Amino acid sequence: LEKTLSAQGFSCQRLVFAAEGTPDVDNLFARFGSGHPHLCFAGHTDVVPPGEAALWTHPPFAGALEGGFVHGRGACDMKGSVAAFTAAAIDFVKSAGRFRGSISFLITGDEEGPAINGTEKVLAWMKEHGHVPDHCLVGEPSSVAQLGDAIKIGRRGSLSFTVAVDGRQGHVAYPHKADNPVPKLARFIDRIAGLTLDGGNDHFDPSSLAVTSFDVGNPAGNVIPARAEARFNIRFSTEQSFASLKALIEAEMAKVEGELGGAWTLVASEGAPAFITEPGAFVGLVQDAIAAETGLVPKLSTAGGTSDARFIKDYCPVLEFGPTNATIHMANERIAVAELLACKAVYGRILESYFSNPP
Repeated sequence: LEKTLSAQGFSCQRLVFAAEGTPDVDNLFARFGSGHPHLCFAGHTDVVPPGEAALWTHPPFAGALEGGFVHGRGACDMKGSVAAFTAAAIDFVKSAGRFRGSISFLITGDEEGPAINGTEKVLAWMKEHGHVPDHCLVGEPSSVAQLGDAIKIGRRGSLSFTVAVDGRQGHVAYPHKADNPVPKLARFIDRIAGLTLDGGNDHFDPSSLAVTSFDVGNPAGNVIPARAEARFNIRFSTEQSFASLKALIEAEMAKVEGELGGAWTLVASEGAPAFITEPGAFVGLVQDAIAAETGLVPKLSTAGGTSDARFIKDYCPVLEFGPTNATIHMANERIAVAELLACKAVYGRILESYFSNPP
């Protein structure tokens, strides 16, 4: 990618970042032009593991071209959109000649993993060196049934909890001699699983809580365990915050603790805050470009998991648009060549509109 962009006049910087206990990550920043408006395309080249090779029709990293599809891990998530935007940007630079503004690429190899040595650190470097964009487009596979049916204008927040109750181990035949933590924790889980956290809003579904584990570390059927532990995660809308959700869960725990006793601990792990890029000129520009090329008016969505847009939103308005996501993270991930070309056409239209009539 660096070689391809350099050959077209982009100034490229390889940025390697490290942190204790994490692998070094090689990132790429490339920019064409030096002025404003400045549109940045953000993407990642790392992928999730392919799983069992036997489940794949083609080797997962062969990039096989067959039946009108590119087959391989990362075809949709998200090497396909990186390739499509690269091709669109090169065509635009060639055809536009001298234009007012800048196009840049923020490409990381640390999105699917810890996300410590990738986009967040590249953005800090960009700010330090005067490369903060005016707007950013992330190439995540936002489309659902067909290209152009959805763009991401924000993301739900993520907050995880581990809750534990300590009791006293004992024989099941003598429950009065033990202090069983299992019913206490079960009561708490039942309470929080039934909570209505909020009603959502115009752009977000209601916040949701999912219990992900309930463990006692006890293989024996005749022993009351000394400890019970559970984990749960909340995906939340902009109606909530880390602080409001922590306060709510702590209050529910206090009610059960006061009712049933026990020694309780609660640990919260903050993932990403909820955010939104409010509909406006940039959103409208991207919607219009998609409609012009696909005939679809994309839904403004905030569904799904987290992405690197959570870092970018602190620097500039950010949207996510890319191909369909039906096969991402699955065996036999693939993308139609026709969809790749259509995605390139949408990106090209966005570039033309952005620099002819900046938002």
